[in-house]
Amino acid sequence: MRVSKFLLMSALVVLISGVATAQTKMPQMVFRDRTLKNGLRVLSVVDKASPTVAISVWYHVGSKDDPDQRSGFAHLFEHIMFKSTKNMKAEMMDRLTEDVGGQNNAFTQDDVTVYYETVPSNYLETLLWAEAERLASLTVDDENFKSERAVVQEEFRQSVLAPPNGRLFYALDQKSFSAHPYKRPTIGSIEDLDAATIADVIKFHNTYYRPDNATLIIVGDFDPKQLDTWVDKYFAAIPKPNLALPRVHVKEPARTAEKRFMEYAPNVPLKGVAFTYLVPPEKSEDADALEMTAAVLSRGRSSRLYQSLVYQQQLSTSASANADLREDAGIFTVLSFVANGKKPEDVENSLKAEIKKIQDSPVSDAELEKAKNQIVTSELRSRETNLGKSQTLGQAAVLLGDPNRVNTDLQRLLAVSPADIQRVAKKYFTDNNRYVFYYLPESERPKTTGTNASSLDAKGGPGR
Repeated sequence: MRVSKFLLMSALVVLISGVATAQTKMPQMVFRDRTLKNGLRVLSVVDKASPTVAISVWYHVGSKDDPDQRSGFAHLFEHIMFKSTKNMKAEMMDRLTEDVGGQNNAFTQDDVTVYYETVPSNYLETLLWAEAERLASLTVDDENFKSERAVVQEEFRQSVLAPPNGRLFYALDQKSFSAHPYKRPTIGSIEDLDAATIADVIKFHNTYYRPDNATLIIVGDFDPKQLDTWVDKYFAAIPKPNLALPRVHVKEPARTAEKRFMEYAPNVPLKGVAFTYLVPPEKSEDADALEMTAAVLSRGRSSRLYQSLVYQQQLSTSASANADLREDAGIFTVLSFVANGKKPEDVENSLKAEIKKIQDSPVSDAELEKAKNQIVTSELRSRETNLGKSQTLGQAAVLLGDPNRVNTDLQRLLAVSPADIQRVAKKYFTDNNRYVFYYLPESERPKTTGTNASSLDAKGGPGR
């Protein structure tokens, strides 16, 4: 491990020193790609730097696939998949991983649900069996459904209702889309989960949890021929259902005018101001320039937003920009929390001024080089572990449609020019494409609220 880390850091120095010339190359990831007859895709990378292996299964189903008025189903299944199967007791995945010094977890996003484990490599066969077992034989019954629904609802209270800014982040997703199901935040709502039935849950599971909607990724210390034998043994017999695999075809319409939203919450220590701009999918040719624009605007204390709003004008306690690129439409978010004694209106004007600056003049070579150095560092760190490699490979294969993007995407980012940043800023950061959010304490809510004024009530639904 020490040698591997030394080599990695040496590579990091070499890469960063060469960013300015855009001649840097990410170390290539050599992967095998095969698809079983039942549609399961298997990607594997041999890496013997440590005697461990990472296993992940990417299901191409996320919160955008939740049934209408049943938000939170994809997230709910992230939990149910850790319950019992035909041959495993509930929570057995913890015993198979944690008891041998490994780890396991899962996450749900708008477009995917991902389950993963890291274990000593001599436990690879056991975990392949376990992943096949919960794909083929998950117990979807009333007991598991109700217990995990309660867990998810409590998670909603803890992550949305309890934190000072939870309601703001919920609203940014919920109100930045008008037609696309991205308007249903991944965590769902308590009301929708209360309305769900076991029949709804079984239908969702049968529709999306199937081999032809899954990608199995293995990275680490293993023998490729032995891996093929085990994959065939445990996964090949799982049948591909005759049921059609639905996909979301809704297109989010272009915005035609600025909209403003006033969000209120009972526990707001600092007021917030946010803009969202509708941007194209992560496969778009503009995606890399948008990622680099976000880095120039807000990565680090020397970034434009921090220097202007926090350090120089002292209007804000923080300021950030994020290119939230997804399989379908994405949103570019600019967010700032207002310093005590300052006005949200002044923060809004300053954010608009910084957007105009990046539209009117190209960023400097020094700014762009710094942003590229930051991204190179982040990309390398994401690949320090077998799990990091598997996540990067899954992102490329499932969401970008090409696993080889793990070997080409850094070059695409490094090719971004000042003119590219200026172009996308002019193209997407327009007045008509801007939604403005104010996040204010409940005490400032007008006695008579307009149609855009809102909050979340204690049950997690729209305020009444």
